[in-house]
Amino acid sequence: MDPVTQGAFTLENFLLILFGLYLLGTIALDIGMVVSLVRQGDERRQLIVWKAGAFTLLITVLTQVFDVVEAVVRAQKLQSNPFIDLSVTALTYFVVLLVLKKRYGDFERGK
Repeated sequence: MDPVTQGAFTLENFLLILFGLYLLGTIALDIGMVVSLVRQGDERRQLIVWKAGAFTLLITVLTQVFDVVEAVVRAQKLQSNPFIDLSVTALTYFVVLLVLKKRYGDFERGK
């Protein structure tokens, strides 16, 4: 390897850094989702978390159904990537949670 280009910032390094940040963000969202579901709170908070969880379950099940139908139509083996499933689930949960918090009021305000 050329000593001049050895320390250079390349596109591959940049993409690896972006993937690492995405991976850390996804891990943080997954942990945050579990913590959010387990925490106790008042009725409004429980309603918001329940609705976010129900919508996330709906999206997760629909994507799984879509994957199964696609595999049957193409006559291929069913292939599911748990990393992608967890990423989509965590992102869906937190987007819906933020929308519901805005709609019904921030349940953290009362603390």
